[in-house]
Amino acid sequence: MTASTVGGQLAEELRGVKERSGLSLAALAARTPYSKSSWERYLNGKKPAPRQAVEALCALTGTPSGRLLALWELADAEWSGRARPVSAPKAPDEPAGAGPERLAATPSASATRAGVRRWTVAAAVVGVVVAGLAGTALLGAGTARPGGEPGAGRPQAVTEPPVRNPGCRADGCEGRNPVAMGCGGAGMITTLATHIASGGRRLELRHAALCRTLWVRTTGLRPGDRVELSLPTGRTQQVTATAAGGHGTRQYLATPMAAGDSGAGTRICLEVPGSRPECFTG
Repeated sequence: MTASTVGGQLAEELRGVKERSGLSLAALAARTPYSKSSWERYLNGKKPAPRQAVEALCALTGTPSGRLLALWELADAEWSGRARPVSAPKAPDEPAGAGPERLAATPSASATRAGVRRWTVAAAVVGVVVAGLAGTALLGAGTARPGGEPGAGRPQAVTEPPVRNPGCRADGCEGRNPVAMGCGGAGMITTLATHIASGGRRLELRHAALCRTLWVRTTGLRPGDRVELSLPTGRTQQVTATAAGGHGTRQYLATPMAAGDSGAGTRICLEVPGSRPECFTG
């Protein structure tokens, strides 16, 4: 598999996500269902990456998944052979369009050319879709579906047993980053509540049962905005959006984790410079 193939392009994109996250292969193995050696093969294009691995990497790093999953669909077609046009010896003496296309052991040159044209057009159309997804992917595209189940009817290139091993649990997670500790992986998160605050700022109360933690994931914050999560136990965690941190209105920003098994009685407050705090319960 080379970078000139769709599968190679997918591997390059996945490597880029991994490198930007700063996570090592060992960290990926510890916080997803896939081993260190499996990740090495996926990221270097030695083995087709399963769709669930792409979803897990996106969820773990907070990367919107729309473009990568569209690219995975193309790569899966390539791996399975569905994307390959029929090949046959050239027959330059046969005029184009001579008779209808027929399924035969040795197809005609015109049939081969027609097949190539159909695949070229299809690939171009899908390429436009992929490019569109890159520019217009929804903010929530990177959020895993409950249970981490793949879409119904989609072919799976590879399946591996789900083994989770987050980097912390309960009190050991207090004040730590949910993505870095592997508590935000695919299928590990439940969104307990979603609140839309002033200016379209989105506040999501998230819970990882395996890590026994709670945190708030936000989008739409402006520099200077501060979000605080308070639990009935008296524990609090907060995060402030900063221009220096590159926090844009379309980027995810999460509070550190607070140890907790339930969202009952939690309080989320948004403080916008020059305005009164805006608070929500649960």
